[in-house]
Amino acid sequence: MNLLKQICVKASRECQRIVLPEGDEERTILAADQIIREKLAKVILLGNPAEINILVEKYGLNNIQNATIIDPVNHPKMEAYADMLYEIRKQKGLTREKALELVKDPLYLGVLMIKAGDADGEVAGARNATGDVLRPAFQIVKTMPGISVVSGAFIMILQDEEFGENGILVFADGAVHPDPTENELAEIAVATGATVRHLLGFEPRIAMCSFSTRGSANHPMVDKVINATKKAKEMDPSLMIDGEMQIDAALIKEIGESKAPGSPIAGTANVLIFPDLNSGNIAYKLVQRLAHAEAIGPILQGMAAPINDLSRGCSVSDIVNLVAITANQAIGMKK
Repeated sequence: MNLLKQICVKASRECQRIVLPEGDEERTILAADQIIREKLAKVILLGNPAEINILVEKYGLNNIQNATIIDPVNHPKMEAYADMLYEIRKQKGLTREKALELVKDPLYLGVLMIKAGDADGEVAGARNATGDVLRPAFQIVKTMPGISVVSGAFIMILQDEEFGENGILVFADGAVHPDPTENELAEIAVATGATVRHLLGFEPRIAMCSFSTRGSANHPMVDKVINATKKAKEMDPSLMIDGEMQIDAALIKEIGESKAPGSPIAGTANVLIFPDLNSGNIAYKLVQRLAHAEAIGPILQGMAAPINDLSRGCSVSDIVNLVAITANQAIGMKK
């Protein structure tokens, strides 16, 4: 069974409530129909019910009747959500009147539903920019305890199963934070470890990547990785993590034994943490294109609840898959 199939099976076993704020967007509603049909999640669509019904009739969708459809500008909990938003943001200058206006925005409403316990996760971005999707999340749900930075992980499925976890590697950060400090880099490593445990179900073996292995080079960029590794171990002593480490030492057993003897992960790493966004983004795209690996992501991590952002060029299947991933994140966080 391939990885995405495993993720979908797990999602269907423990159906989570996933809110789709772009409920009247065509790809989103087509994906919602498939998600309901395959029982991957309990779907909450935010949007004008009349516009949603037009799309249902246009495409002959038979499963949307089993979704919860909420009109953002007219629903029973509007006042309660406005009160919640006002309490969260009043010290930042938000007025009650502005809060009542913002709760009509589906992107704010979706996150407020999660905060209130009325939804377990959110997927958006088919027609909204990343900044617009993440702003309400940062303001309302915020980051996990002990984590100050959001990052993006990519699951890389290789044709050669010799590497990683039977051909599965996780790269971070490849999408969000351009130049993390050593503290932030440690947080990214810890958050990625949690993603692997929650989503993939195996123990992470984390290599903190650099152009140096165990002092083979001296540079402030190397020092950042060394210090980040120490701090990540302090944050989560249960993690198998080592660094600084070159990629070949992290992935190839013979080289790992030579360059980093006694390391708990050298030659067997299944998670690669890159020192900045330049290296992380370049690495995942090189592996995707030259090794013909399947890249799944970015999967946002570090938030206190699972909220994921789509590309505006996404396909229906992209939405379906990200909903299944988000559901798995929600299951893992609850446990």
